[in-house]
Amino acid sequence: MQIDDSRQADQRELVVVIGATGYVGARLVPRLIEAGFRVRACGRSLAKLESRTWSKMDGVELVSVDVFDKDSLSAALHGAQHAYYLVHSMNSTSKDFADSDRKAAHNMVQCASEQRIERIVFLGGLTGQPLEPASGKSKQDAPKLSKHLESRDEVAKILQAGPVPTTVLRAGIILGSGSTSFEILRYLVSRLPIMITPKWVSTPTQPIAIRNVLHYLIGCLKVPETVGRQFDIGGPDILSYGELMQIYAEEAGLGRRIIIPVPVFTPTLSSHWIHLVTPVPGYIARPLAEGLRNKSVCEPDSEAEIRALMPQDLFTCRMAIRLALEIMQHRIKDRKVESHWTDAGIMPPVEWANPGDPNWAGGDFYRDFREIVVEQSPAEVWSRLELLGGGTGWYYGNWLWRLRGWMDRVIGGVGLTRGRRDNQRLYAGDALDFWRIMEVKDEKRLVLSAEMILPGRATLEFRLKDLGQGRTRVQQIACYQPQGLLGLLYWWSVKPLHAFVFNGMLRGIAAGDDKKIISGPSFAQSI
Repeated sequence: MQIDDSRQADQRELVVVIGATGYVGARLVPRLIEAGFRVRACGRSLAKLESRTWSKMDGVELVSVDVFDKDSLSAALHGAQHAYYLVHSMNSTSKDFADSDRKAAHNMVQCASEQRIERIVFLGGLTGQPLEPASGKSKQDAPKLSKHLESRDEVAKILQAGPVPTTVLRAGIILGSGSTSFEILRYLVSRLPIMITPKWVSTPTQPIAIRNVLHYLIGCLKVPETVGRQFDIGGPDILSYGELMQIYAEEAGLGRRIIIPVPVFTPTLSSHWIHLVTPVPGYIARPLAEGLRNKSVCEPDSEAEIRALMPQDLFTCRMAIRLALEIMQHRIKDRKVESHWTDAGIMPPVEWANPGDPNWAGGDFYRDFREIVVEQSPAEVWSRLELLGGGTGWYYGNWLWRLRGWMDRVIGGVGLTRGRRDNQRLYAGDALDFWRIMEVKDEKRLVLSAEMILPGRATLEFRLKDLGQGRTRVQQIACYQPQGLLGLLYWWSVKPLHAFVFNGMLRGIAAGDDKKIISGPSFAQSI
C-alpha cells in the first residue's frame, strides 16, 4: 500500500484515525483538522472513506486498512506521531468478536511500536469498575462484566501493556444523533407507550454527549498529563435507563411512558426485544443488552481529574437529547447526516459475482439479468434510481419487500428498518434497507450487497448505458451464490417472484410511463 509522501512538507503533526468510518471516528476526523492536525483516515473500505463529506478537506489522507493484516496496519501508521484506535469487531460475520478484537489489539501494539508512534488514544467502555481493585478486594468481588464490556476492558489493557503510551477514555452511553444508544432509545420510546422491561431499566448510568466525547478525545493530544493514563468520562447526570426514557419522551413531545420492570427479562430476551422494536440487528443488540446490567458510572476521582485537565461545558442528558433531535431533523432535511451507527457495517468483497467468471467458478451460481430501454437520459433514470429504498421504497411490490423485511427481522436479520442515511444521494458503504451499497458510479453503475439473512450470498446491480438520442438502456443483474441444499431451495422458491418484482421495479425506474419504454423489460442474453 502506498502512503502519500507529498505532504511531508506540511509541518502539522500527523494523526492516524483507525476506524474513521465508524460513528465516533467519522465525527473526529474533521474536528482534528480544525484543531490543527493532519489526519490519515483509515477504514476497511476506501470507497466508504471517499463518501465522507470531509474526504477532500485539506490535510486529510484516505487509506484502506485491515487491522488483521500487519503490513497494511504498519503502512498506515508510518510517519505518524499519534494514533486513535476506534475499532471493534461486532458485526454479522464475526463469530467471536472478543477474539477478533484481541488479535487486532495485539497487531496494533506491535505495529505502533515498530513505527515509533508516540502515543495511542483508545475509546473504551465504562465498566463501573476501577482499573485495579480497591484495597482488600479481589477482581472476583467485582460484578461480572458482559462479554462486550469485558472485551473493551481487555483491549484497553493490551494497548496499555505495550511500549507505546496509551491513553484510555472509558465512556458509557453516548448521546448524539445517529449513535447506537440514541437510536435504541429513540425507537423504544417512540414506538412503545407501554413497556414491559428488564430489570436493567433501573441500573444507574452516566451518559455523555458526543460533543463532549470529541472534546476529550482531541484534548488528549494537547494535554501532556493524559499520556499513558486512563480516565472515565461522563456527563453531569447519573440516572436510570427508565429516567432517560422519560426524558426522551418529554423532549420528543410524547406522552409519559408506562414502564413495567419484570425480573424474567434475560439479556437474550432483551436483545430480541431491542432487535424487533428498533432497527439495531441482533448481533449488536445482544452484546449491548448484556452490558446494560452493569452499572456504568464514572469513578469520581478519575472523572474530576479529566474535567480539571480539559474544562468544557458538559451537556445534561436533556440538553444532549434535545440537540440530537434538532440536529437529526436539520441534517435529514439538508441531507447532511455526518455519521450513523449503520456506517460501521462491513463491505464484503463481491468478486464471486463477477460476470466475467465462468458459470462453474465458485460452485453453484445463479444470475437473473434483465434490461429495459427507455426514452430518457441517463441523468433522468439515475435521479429515480438514487431514490431507491427508505421512504421511496422499491417502485413495485413494496408490500413484498416489507414482508421480506419483516421475515428477516423475525429471524434476527436487519430488516428494512435501517432505511438510508441520505434521502437524496447514495454513497458507497451506506446501509440501504437490508442492503449495503458496494459501489456508486453516477449515471453508470450501482451495486448492492444483501445483508438480510440468506442461505447464501446475493448482490443486486443496476447499469446504465447511454444509447444516444435521449435513450438509455437500464440493466438489472441479480446474482446469488447458494449455500448448501437450503440455499438451492431458497433460490428456486423465490425465482417465480422475480418476473413480478424485478420487471415491475424496472418499469418503476422508468417513471412508470409506458410511453417512455421503448423495449422491455426482458431477459438479456449477455452482460
